[in-house]
Amino acid sequence: MSKLVIATRESRLALWQAEHVKSLLVQRGHAVELLGMTTKGDQILDRSLSKVGGKGLFVKELEVAIEEGHADIAVHSLKDVPMDLPEGFALACVMEREDPRDAFVSNKYAALADLPQGAVVGTSSLRRVVLLRALRPDLKIEPLRGNLDTRLRKLDEGLYDGIILAAAGLKRLGLGERIREVFEPEVMLPAAGQGALGIEVRSDRADLLELFAPLAHQTTWLCVAAERAVSRAMGGSCSMPLAAHAVFAGEYLQLRAAWGDPEGDATLLRAQSAGSVADLEVAAALGTEVAARLRAAGAR
Repeated sequence: MSKLVIATRESRLALWQAEHVKSLLVQRGHAVELLGMTTKGDQILDRSLSKVGGKGLFVKELEVAIEEGHADIAVHSLKDVPMDLPEGFALACVMEREDPRDAFVSNKYAALADLPQGAVVGTSSLRRVVLLRALRPDLKIEPLRGNLDTRLRKLDEGLYDGIILAAAGLKRLGLGERIREVFEPEVMLPAAGQGALGIEVRSDRADLLELFAPLAHQTTWLCVAAERAVSRAMGGSCSMPLAAHAVFAGEYLQLRAAWGDPEGDATLLRAQSAGSVADLEVAAALGTEVAARLRAAGAR
């Protein structure tokens, strides 16, 4: 195989992720180069993602680069990947997950519980908004867009008393010391795919599907397949007020989901199920079942 080209966003975290995959491929004897790109999601910073088309805005340009032959693969944070890939594309592998939890970052307060009434917390995730409101209805939740460094800078400029970020991104960039508190999933359920990296390729590239098979982390892939199936069955948008998180307990996959209404009261609807899961189809079926339970409880 000649040189492999990885299409990547140019944020520091996206470049870390692409470099990480590049190093694994170089270790296996492949020549690799990165093609840095700016996506719509990186350009539109004045509106929330849910209003301008969802997180697919972060992957479209990368897919076009693959489609047109400028790149072979794209490395994504799976949290940003729409639940249904476009015709002709496939996930070649899902890699081992970093910490999937959410993190509280603040320069003044050691934990979310320490925030005074009416304190300003930044997040643009509808999921985090509904989970935060269920935990602390007294807080003022303000939008926070931009890449990781931009969000931290806005916190450091005093615009927020605290912000909520994915622990995985902070740890990958060596910023773990900024984390004041990590939320256990029981407290704040993560997003589908949070902390996991996926490799996207053209589905007809059998050579790449074969190349990436050894890099796949099957346990992570099964968990993520179940989580993403919840989102898909609930309407597929990454910008829904929906959380879904799966873990293995012995041979059983335990899947939990939560949904809240961003416009309504602070009530969270929850659903869960567990089953013996050995392949992606069974994992997806478990996700579909949990989504049905959420809808039966009143989620929409």
